[in-house]
Amino acid sequence: MSGREELAASAATWVVEHGLDFSAACRKAAQHLGMAGQRGLQMPDHLEVEDAVREHLALFHADTQPVALRALRELAAQWMRRLQEFEPHVGGAVWRGTATQHSPILLDLYTDDPTGPELALIHQRVSFESGQRAGRGREPVPVIGLQVSCAAIGNTVPIEISVWSPEDQKGALKPDARGLRWRGTLQALTNLLYPPPP
Repeated sequence: MSGREELAASAATWVVEHGLDFSAACRKAAQHLGMAGQRGLQMPDHLEVEDAVREHLALFHADTQPVALRALRELAAQWMRRLQEFEPHVGGAVWRGTATQHSPILLDLYTDDPTGPELALIHQRVSFESGQRAGRGREPVPVIGLQVSCAAIGNTVPIEISVWSPEDQKGALKPDARGLRWRGTLQALTNLLYPPPP
C-alpha cells in the first residue's frame, strides 16, 4: 500500500467513525500516521478518500450503514420539500451514498434573496443558527444550521444549508471525473429512494 493509499484508508476511518469532512480527515490521518509536514507529501484527492470510505463501510458497517443512509435521505427529502421554493439540492455523503449516523445533511439553496430561506424557516417556526462560510472564490455565503431529530437512527442530525445566488446553480450539477454528480435535486433524490420501474 502506497503512502497515499494509507492516508486515504486512515482518512476514511476518521470520516466514518468521527464524522469529519474529507479535508479534515486527511489532515488528521497525516498526523496519526506521522506523515504531517513531510516534504512532497501528496494528500489523496476527494475521489480516493470516497473510495476508501466505501471500502471501510463495506467491511465494517455493511449491516447498519444502508439503514442510516436511507433514514438520512428521507429526512433530506422532507426538508427539501419544505424549502422547495429555493430550488434545493442535496450534496455530501447523503447524496453520494456514503452517509452514516455521524453525517450531516448538506443542502444548497438558490435564491435572489439571501434572507428568504431564514424567513421561510421563521414562518415554519423552525429554530436555526445563521452564519457565513467562504464561497467559491467570492464573497462569503450565508449558512443556516439546524438540529433535527431522526428517530430512525436515534439521535439528532445536523442540517447545514448554504444559500447561493441563482447564477451559482449553473455548475451545481457538474459531474466528477467518473460522471457522478456531486449534488442532486429533490427529484433525483426521490428516484434513489423509490427507483422508478424499468
